[in-house]
Amino acid sequence: MILLALLEARARHGYELAKLIESESGNKLQFHVASLYPMLYRLERKGLVEGRWVEKAGERRRRFYRLTVQGRQALAQQRRSWREFAHALNRLTGFNHA
Repeated sequence: MILLALLEARARHGYELAKLIESESGNKLQFHVASLYPMLYRLERKGLVEGRWVEKAGERRRRFYRLTVQGRQALAQQRRSWREFAHALNRLTGFNHA
């Protein structure tokens, strides 16, 4: 869900995704780039993201990933499921009342 959410706004490459996860989570979550690529490849095989190689002068080529229509639908479903889970957990633990 994290990768899909970060790709919602625009296409990004693996290193950028790793740095965003780290910075946006206040350094609570860290993913090594080497572990992100297998996840991105799986998402691509499932048709949730689409990757394309981009080459710029003076820079190494990078594979940028973007959400597909199917990926946007999957992200919406994952968000609904997460909200339901969090709501049930809050009811059971009384976390909202703490």
